[in-house]
Amino acid sequence: MDERLLRQIVVPGTSKIVLLVMDGLGGLPRPQTGMSELETAHIPNLDRLARDGACGLTVPVALGVTPGSGPGHLALFGYDPIKYDIGRGVLEATGIDFDLHPDDVAARGNFCTVDAQGMITDRRAGRIPTEEAAPLIERLRQIHLPGVQVFVEPVREHRFVLVFRRPGLSDRLSGTDPNREGLAPLPVKALEPTAQETADLFNRWIAEARRLLADQPRANMVLVRGFAKPPVIPSMAELFQLKAAAVAIYPMYRGLAKLVGMTALPAGHCFADEVDAVAKHWPDYDFFFIHFKGTDTAGEDGDFERKARALEEVDREIPRLLALAPDVLMVAGDHSTPAIMAGHSWHPVPFVLHGRWVRPDAAQRFSERECLRGSLGTFPASEALPLALAHAGRLTKYGA
Repeated sequence: MDERLLRQIVVPGTSKIVLLVMDGLGGLPRPQTGMSELETAHIPNLDRLARDGACGLTVPVALGVTPGSGPGHLALFGYDPIKYDIGRGVLEATGIDFDLHPDDVAARGNFCTVDAQGMITDRRAGRIPTEEAAPLIERLRQIHLPGVQVFVEPVREHRFVLVFRRPGLSDRLSGTDPNREGLAPLPVKALEPTAQETADLFNRWIAEARRLLADQPRANMVLVRGFAKPPVIPSMAELFQLKAAAVAIYPMYRGLAKLVGMTALPAGHCFADEVDAVAKHWPDYDFFFIHFKGTDTAGEDGDFERKARALEEVDREIPRLLALAPDVLMVAGDHSTPAIMAGHSWHPVPFVLHGRWVRPDAAQRFSERECLRGSLGTFPASEALPLALAHAGRLTKYGA
């Protein structure tokens, strides 16, 4: 929705909206059965939501565009993901409460595994536990570059944040991850001439990192991507008049939520803990974003059965969310991560909107094929929140 129009018609209220995002929700049929992960999983509560709600498929960025998690979530928060292009490095840094300065360039780092020829054999170093990554982070902190402050901070498992601080640095840089095994890490490249010095600095740091990690059996190299400086973006309170809270276990998603003005609540360690957190803080906020990572992790690992089990984990908690009596409950995904592709894809994502004023439609289950039959059709993910605001009585009439 056009921001000028939105500011004219949005009104405050006491109604409550819940946005449940199952990361990487969408899938594709497994050849052996012809059924997707959603069609395979036993999810009676999500199916009931689909029967009682309005269903459709969301397009995170544009048809045919495979989105990252940042733009996929930003769209669901009601923002144009192309206008507000927020780099992954900033999201990770904000998620761990790192104090970014305007001159900083932040990047998201991964430990990875390379063979003797320097080819990547595992882009995530076996998802090493956070405890195993901690001493490796200390090694990386030994790297010094002349005239630049360098910060290396742990995030979770194989992930870390890398921040360079110095006036005049550029974030117009390409990442080093080739996005599949069997290839060598790419060099950081300047996307414009003024970024060449910054690219050289990052490449120098990466070369030192490889030397320091060479004796490691798994995490013996790093991949760096998502170079970014802190953005300027209006808050959800300013745009939508919502007092919003985020319940997310992974730092990156807390970071994105905080950038748009949400309060990041303690989320615990599993989805049941996240629902507990929502219930505990239910009187304090009128919008809750709940993030679930398990569907995406399983999809990226190519584990079809584990993704189906992750869907069932969420399904078991749906009655507890409904017991809180939200005026609107949206179940969505930031993108599709089909297990048979073992990565993000461009496929539209299943979506259901449940609430008092919803017109139930032809969808009988929560799945890709059934949502295709829904009344919402295939629509931009950035229109989901305005739709929820309308159903929650928070948009007034436009025009005479």
